Amino acid sequence: MKYRNLSTLEIETLEAQGCKADCWENIKVHPLFTPDYINNTTFSGKIKLGLFEEEFVLPGGLKKHSGLNGVCLHNCELGDNVLIEHVQNYIANYRIGSKVRIQNIHHLYVDEKSTFGNGVEVSVLNETGGREVMMYDNLTAHVAYILSFYRHRPVLIKKLQEMIIDYSEQQASIMGTVGNNVVIVNTGAVKNVRIGDFAAIEGARYLENGSINSNEYDPVHIGYSVIANDFIICSGSKVEDGTMLTRCFVGQACQLGHTYSASDSLFFSNCQGENGEACSLFAGPYTVTHHKSTLLIAGMFSFMNAGSGSNQSNHMYKLGPIHQGIVERGGKTTSNSYILWPSRIGAFSLIMGRHNHNSDTSDMPFSYLIEDNNETVLVPGINLRSVGTIRDAQKFPKRDRRKDPNKLDQINFNLLSPYTVQKMFKAVDILKGLQKTCGEVSSLYTYQNCQIKGISLRRGLKLYDMAINKFLGNSIISRLSNCPCRNDEEIRACLKPNTDVGLKEWSDIGGVLVPRSEIDRLIDDIEAGVITRIEEISDRFRVLHENYYTIEWTWAWEKIQEYYGLSLDTITAKDVIDIVNRWRKAVIELDEMIYEGAKKEFSLSSRTGFGVDGDRHQQKEDFEQVRGIFEENAFVQIVLKHIETKTKLGEDMISKLSKAV
Repeated sequence: MKYRNLSTLEIETLEAQGCKADCWENIKVHPLFTPDYINNTTFSGKIKLGLFEEEFVLPGGLKKHSGLNGVCLHNCELGDNVLIEHVQNYIANYRIGSKVRIQNIHHLYVDEKSTFGNGVEVSVLNETGGREVMMYDNLTAHVAYILSFYRHRPVLIKKLQEMIIDYSEQQASIMGTVGNNVVIVNTGAVKNVRIGDFAAIEGARYLENGSINSNEYDPVHIGYSVIANDFIICSGSKVEDGTMLTRCFVGQACQLGHTYSASDSLFFSNCQGENGEACSLFAGPYTVTHHKSTLLIAGMFSFMNAGSGSNQSNHMYKLGPIHQGIVERGGKTTSNSYILWPSRIGAFSLIMGRHNHNSDTSDMPFSYLIEDNNETVLVPGINLRSVGTIRDAQKFPKRDRRKDPNKLDQINFNLLSPYTVQKMFKAVDILKGLQKTCGEVSSLYTYQNCQIKGISLRRGLKLYDMAINKFLGNSIISRLSNCPCRNDEEIRACLKPNTDVGLKEWSDIGGVLVPRSEIDRLIDDIEAGVITRIEEISDRFRVLHENYYTIEWTWAWEKIQEYYGLSLDTITAKDVIDIVNRWRKAVIELDEMIYEGAKKEFSLSSRTGFGVDGDRHQQKEDFEQVRGIFEENAFVQIVLKHIETKTKLGEDMISKLSKAV
């Protein structure tokens, strides 16, 4: 559209309405512009103004017409139907979209060229540096993981940093942007901040050098008393209630509030942080902390829930805060738990008490770590029968709040996968090795600065065996679900993997589960210059995630052959029936353990505090009104339905296979 100069009459009208300009010729306006709703406004530099035709209906029903009142604008471009009023200082060097409302702010400006948070280095994991991650608008947990943990590949790191620098330079500008349908009210200083469509900034105290990547599908909300420096906030996130951020990336659909404080930290999809603190934190998807006394420092977490008073030490008062730790996916910490870094805790483990020894339980997933007389007691595999573990696995997909069609992080929610089951195989070997070394009837074993009771070791072996049978059985049943299974040859043809990708080790790369061979291939392509743009890396992870079940089968089939002593050339329908029977037994037995665990939540002792002023009968009635009846509990019904469904699935598969026997 071709903008025009102001007419003499329009200039006279504006001056009569208390407006002034350093040069009226520098103001360009929409062809249909009228000056009726512009009052007490000062213009300087080059200005573009759109139309002022529509009204805003504010909360409570108050109507305000678009226009300018009590504003100083310098080098600004305004879209149509903008309302800006009561700016205490000025707005400079901004392109402001249509239907934007800006009221009662201190100032909004860009000072010299800015990349709006892109390219800022975050000293994640190690406070003293060495694992810095450069932020950019579309940073994913997967790229951040490689930047953080693959420092032994300096060529890779250099290439990645060059890609991010190149992207950041493309974002650099002396002009800031405020997108369409944005609201900025009751806000302090906003400096060098790029603001996306439909963002709402209400009462923020100070925002500097950042990007708020809001959009129509999933707006961003920045609330009262927020202070943020050197930041990027992605679509769907809410940063509110006095949160303070310094050098932080906030991924999609995160929630930070209630005076949460974070520095040099990365928060990826669906994280929640309230009341506590974070420092040099790598918060993978679904890292959750709600409590005032909780500190997450110099660690990587994901699918994690931190109990009140949880903290870690990365400083031994020798060479500074140089230590780091990892709690693999699905970790939980109880109230007042403590971990001394460096340590690495296995997937889906529960940490209870204070652990003053450096431990590596990464090959013991689904375990408890319990403090006993200042020692760490490891209970292998016990979380496989936990109600909480299964409930978490069900709730994570339901709590994915991302509405943006462009989802940055690829997230695999599977509880049992090549990643966790490969660790179970290792755990079985380790536990049997301890038995062989110390004797099968020993009452106590030592592993990685942890103590394992004899009864716990033997139970762990049983639980891991059940979980392995469950996963391998699930895999073969899924693979044969669409196979007619009329004879052994047909079965073998269906069982043959579609690809060789997926063999050997798997990794959890920031929430996505992928074969390590594919990560090596990706890294080789980056180092060789085959991949030259940062977007290509995200595309590669997206393809791997979409093909997960195809490559999962390659791994599962290899393990089925090893575990059951079978081969593709000789396997028969009878062999598969045997696997299905072992699967059915394992599934039902684990579900029954989970059922019994859930039952404890409805026991007599759990009713303590109910029916305070009544007798035992009133206590029972009060409990049932609040918590419900055990048999009617939604989770209990899911468990019972699962037993029924899996039993029928096993029977149907055996019936189908029996035709080929």
